[in-house]
Amino acid sequence: MATTEPPLDPVLDAAVERAVAALRGGGLVAFPTETVYGLGADASSPAAVRRIFAAKGRPPSHPLIVHLGDAGLVDTWAVDVPRDARHLADACWPGPLTLVLHRAALVPDEVTGGRETVGLRVPAQPLALAMLRRFGGGVAAPSANRFGRVSPTTAADVAADLGPAVDLILDGGPCTVGVESTIVDLTGPTPTVLRPGGIPVDALEAVLGRPVALAAGGESRAPGMLPSHYAPAARVELVAAADVAARVTALLEAGHHVAVLSEAAVALPPTAVALPPVGDAEGYARALYAHLRLADRLGADVVVAVPPAEVGIGAAVCDRLRKAAAPRDAPGDEPEGP
Repeated sequence: MATTEPPLDPVLDAAVERAVAALRGGGLVAFPTETVYGLGADASSPAAVRRIFAAKGRPPSHPLIVHLGDAGLVDTWAVDVPRDARHLADACWPGPLTLVLHRAALVPDEVTGGRETVGLRVPAQPLALAMLRRFGGGVAAPSANRFGRVSPTTAADVAADLGPAVDLILDGGPCTVGVESTIVDLTGPTPTVLRPGGIPVDALEAVLGRPVALAAGGESRAPGMLPSHYAPAARVELVAAADVAARVTALLEAGHHVAVLSEAAVALPPTAVALPPVGDAEGYARALYAHLRLADRLGADVVVAVPPAEVGIGAAVCDRLRKAAAPRDAPGDEPEGP
């Protein structure tokens, strides 16, 4: 997916230069992608990458995604790259797709959590691409939030979560996709989706001309595979549209402060908080994390969410809602990234 890099106005251009200087100095830079904001460090510097884990409170065994400015850098960071990976990169990059490949020798263990694979992606966001291309190397980045919490889709979200732990926040406005990238493992005989995201499974199959598999759980090989993740402070419950009014009424009678998240407006008791309707599945994806954060700010202790149809990007939304609703002590091991 060829994309030209548009010129930046002087203020943004100067901000990108500061971000590149911070990365070269071993600093942490929060930057926008089309999916969510990432917390980036020089992927070739183990010391810089370790700062990511400290800032997020993230277990160091969890792998990170390496962000690149151009698909031509894949062979610097990966080896034995299969034809399927090149087809997907040609069709989907820049874009919300991460490819898991066999790591090259230069990739530090800190990036991969000691695994022999590495996740690579070229994001489709003008400021991110400008930063990555000027930096020239790989930028390791999970999402720019405290580990396991709601991913940030604005610079203000990053500042609220991480504050002075970040050396620089590159503000690119709200993210346009709103849920993380699709992650595809291409190290085995069958391409396998480890995490649904911004590119639907049927789009991947159309590019490859064959079915792809869906990961069934187990050891985390990529970001977003924990059973419990993407969670607000409020408890999240998934409820069918026809059952919302009854469930909300029961929760209110039990003394809960309830917020409701759905595609369309729902008739509710007056003491419930109706979060703004999100419209279609694409709108749900863009609004999901912002609405979960809003529910926390409004003091809700339960979010009743009506999932969208589990097709297209709706599958990624349903995945995030299920993980937000999972018990907070659910076992699992996951890497995470935009």
